[in-house]
Amino acid sequence: MTTLSRREALGATLGLAGAALAAPALAQAQEWRPTRPMRYIVPFAPAGTADILSRMMAEAISARLGQPVIVENRAGAGGTIGTDVLAKADPDGHTIGLATVGTGAINYAIYRSLGYRPSDIAAVSNICTVPNVIMVANRIPARTLAELVELARKAPGTFNFGSSGVGSSLHLTGEMLKSGNGLDMTHVPFRGASQMLMEAAAGRVEILVDNLPSALPQIKDGRVRALAVTDTSRNASLPDVPTTAEAGFPDVQAVAWFGTVAPGRTPRPAIEAISAALQDAVRQPAFQAKLVEQGAEPVGNSPDAFEAYIRQEVTKWGEVVRKAKVQIE
Repeated sequence: MTTLSRREALGATLGLAGAALAAPALAQAQEWRPTRPMRYIVPFAPAGTADILSRMMAEAISARLGQPVIVENRAGAGGTIGTDVLAKADPDGHTIGLATVGTGAINYAIYRSLGYRPSDIAAVSNICTVPNVIMVANRIPARTLAELVELARKAPGTFNFGSSGVGSSLHLTGEMLKSGNGLDMTHVPFRGASQMLMEAAAGRVEILVDNLPSALPQIKDGRVRALAVTDTSRNASLPDVPTTAEAGFPDVQAVAWFGTVAPGRTPRPAIEAISAALQDAVRQPAFQAKLVEQGAEPVGNSPDAFEAYIRQEVTKWGEVVRKAKVQIE
């Protein structure tokens, strides 16, 4: 079976997106315009990667559609609070928000009860992806992911792996490595990367899984050793670090993604107009440069392409969650 690289898949997606924005759809996108300031719901706290990327998207939409886009942080419960606000907002195109791999895919399997369904959220455009990175504390002798797995197999129950929280893509990346290789390891959730790194330095955590942007400074400083990125291609920020597939573990693949969504019944002309604004922004070198600064890879796809991607992610992460037997009340 032929496997496309992320860049090849991206090229195919953009080709489909171009076809989707043919004359009728493009005309509709050009006709719809917001008539008052818009809201951009961010289901996470200010200052993090999600908030930074959301503000970039809000600014791009405002510049192209001619109305202010006000960012509104509604953090809590793994992003479910803000997503619920978005799902129940007036679907007239004036309220949009952020979706991530957590809020857009994982949470449907993790949480026993949500006040909304996937159909209550409409895809607009996926802006970028960010790989996770698997690292070890410097005291661990493993220089490759295969060496780490072998060490963990020989010492069942003695290795801990850290992440930023239960049910995150980081936690589930560790679970994929664990279940796919029959490892007996314990997950230790932390409030953030800095706390996780302190615990690793203190000898309480052997393996760390983090998003590349927050992990990169620690890797560059030599505080931890990166073994693999969980994407289909190497990342420009860590060109010497192999992918999990290159390391011999093709089933351990996970990327965080950040895109714009809207309430489920938002009219298609509004969806198309907002999506066209975002796709145009992602084509600009300056915008792309800002994404790369965050350790992200630009995407910028059509509503249909993003919707198809979300469906695949819901299925994928649902299986991972079931195998890991992770549940949040």
